[in-house]
Amino acid sequence: MATALVVDDEPQMTAIIGFALETQGFTVHTAHDGATALHLLRTHAVDLVVLDVLMPTLDGLSLCERIRARSDVPIMLLTALTQHEDIIRGLEHGADDYVTKPFHPREVALRAQALVRRRGDGTVLRVGELVIDSTRHTVTLAGRKLELPYTEFKLLACLGARRGSPQSWRDLLRAVWGTADLAGGRDVVKTTVYRLRSRLAVVEGGAAYVRTVRGVGYLMPDLPPGKAD
Repeated sequence: MATALVVDDEPQMTAIIGFALETQGFTVHTAHDGATALHLLRTHAVDLVVLDVLMPTLDGLSLCERIRARSDVPIMLLTALTQHEDIIRGLEHGADDYVTKPFHPREVALRAQALVRRRGDGTVLRVGELVIDSTRHTVTLAGRKLELPYTEFKLLACLGARRGSPQSWRDLLRAVWGTADLAGGRDVVKTTVYRLRSRLAVVEGGAAYVRTVRGVGYLMPDLPPGKAD
């Protein structure tokens, strides 16, 4: 049974979302401020965080960033902000999914369930000197362990599973975010690819594992295990 932490300064909203998650089999903890949320994360094992953006004192984006600095737990943001720039900011702060208000509680619950389920899908991929272990949620490149936020990990794993085959931004949006209709989807994918390349680039030549195919999309080269390109 998965465990979720729901963080919103409105008790009615945490109750609604919490009930929806419980109908999908989640155990639910709730917090109405950032400090309480951080305390619960220190004292409880959590498989998912559902987090409101507009909160007093410690806003959702700042809290998201603090959570991501210490954990790779999937984070879903809830917000009334609907501009593409707002969605991109949320993803840049480490969020894995972004649901805009108004929303149906069942949609939130099903998307939460999908986030946790996809995280549990386990295989080990070896491409060149890159090793992606989806069971342990680890990535190593040339023997160096890399810390990747959940969405960047999913993007890398998706490209690895489809190595040698260019993927359009729409393909990646469906595979990684689970939708083809995310507002600003092309920019969301582009921003996530940029962040992923930056993390891979800490190892010399690492950024070359995620390549741009002009006019098509993105590609991971199909390299035999243990061989750098």
